[in-house]
Amino acid sequence: MKSVQSYNLGKVTRVEAIDRFKLILEIFTRRATTTEAKLQIQLATLKYELTHAKERVRLTKMKEQPGFMGLGVYEADVYYDAVNRQIQTIRGKLRKIREKRLLHRERRAELGFRSISLAGYTSAGKSSLFNALTEETAQVDKALFTTLSTTTRLVEISKRQFLLTDTVGFIDRLPLKLIEAFHSTLEETIYADLILLVLDLSEPLEKIEKKNSICLETIERIGALGIPVITVLNKIDLLSEAETEQKIEALKAKVKNPILISALRQTNLELLKQEILKKLEDYVQASFSVPLTNETMPFMSWVHESADVKEAKFMSDSVQVTFEANPLFAEKIRKRVEKLDGKFGTVSKTQ
Repeated sequence: MKSVQSYNLGKVTRVEAIDRFKLILEIFTRRATTTEAKLQIQLATLKYELTHAKERVRLTKMKEQPGFMGLGVYEADVYYDAVNRQIQTIRGKLRKIREKRLLHRERRAELGFRSISLAGYTSAGKSSLFNALTEETAQVDKALFTTLSTTTRLVEISKRQFLLTDTVGFIDRLPLKLIEAFHSTLEETIYADLILLVLDLSEPLEKIEKKNSICLETIERIGALGIPVITVLNKIDLLSEAETEQKIEALKAKVKNPILISALRQTNLELLKQEILKKLEDYVQASFSVPLTNETMPFMSWVHESADVKEAKFMSDSVQVTFEANPLFAEKIRKRVEKLDGKFGTVSKTQ
């Protein structure tokens, strides 16, 4: 909708008229709680205003929109410069937040943690699933866009630790400017080792198919295509067995690796966890021995914290360990063992 159309509609109806993009921004503004989310919304808003600046200035000078951001004294080029300066300032602040997140991500990689990202259409139940898997209390609400910033927590599945991240929900025709503005939030999905794509199975079949398609398109748009996906069909507690079977039969050719769950009732969570392990099952088993020195115990604590230690035998002058870990972390252990003048055993795939 053009600015003049918005103005004319408002003049006739005596109600403020806004386009779809502006409506989404209004909802986002009410939902934002973190500094990053607020900055991202400010950035998207300023970009939006910049594209409509010329028409807004024209209407203001005609006194049809008195007091609009004080534009009565501004020419369009002056306004452009002012907004661009604000945009650059916000981008600088977001860059610092993004750099901090990058450091955190690199630190997690050094520790050998694999990452899982929750994605899906807004209100599909991502935060409920996040709470169920992490025993956390992230905000859950039926309203749109309850989650506008990422939350990451450690989860343990069969003694193996993963990082689970809850992200902003997708919507139909998500405006490109919003994708750009929320890039630092959405990039957590790009760097995930696995995506849990959450869909609401209690909705009509046509709507489920459409939302699944929208989510997959959005995943492709943000550059996360190629990352393994498990489709989590949530809210089965709201369906009869016959309805569930009917929908699964209709969806089986359209969704990737479907798993039926109820996050609220915690139904089939163990089944989901086993499927997660299968997708991330590149763990290896290895063994090593290191001499007992002042450095041995801190090293052993580090191994116990970040790997699945199967056996540890303390001898009179050494310790022998058998463990499981992902190949990246197993390699880090090997290098540490060699620095301690120890011996690293054969690496084999876990069963």
